Amino acid sequence: MEISGKLLMKLPLQSGVGKTGNAWKKQEFVIETQEAYPKKVCIQLWGDKADDLNPIQIGDMITASINVESREFNGKWYTDVRAWRIERAGGETAAPGYTQPASAPSYPEDSLPDASGTFSDESYDSLPF
Repeated sequence: MEISGKLLMKLPLQSGVGKTGNAWKKQEFVIETQEAYPKKVCIQLWGDKADDLNPIQIGDMITASINVESREFNGKWYTDVRAWRIERAGGETAAPGYTQPASAPSYPEDSLPDASGTFSDESYDSLPF
């Protein structure tokens, strides 16, 4: 699932050590959706993903890819909204090493059909099949 909105606040980074001795960290942030009736949503980033929020500034438009999960504890239900990827609106933080193509590929004019949808040269007739 994806949710988009304006970054309203970054809550303090939380960290600790679990029962098994493994270190953990959690970064929570709040976005406000841009709908007729805007909603505020608190989203969590866990582990190394918590650092993904550092370059994003308050007020930036972002899109978060999320998982929503609920769990029961002592008869009460708790819901988490966990992000597994965040990016500025428009995909400004695309995957490293990816570059957008400069332009659409070009084809020789003789390999395209004319306005009527037919090929104008003999290359159409010389196809091997």
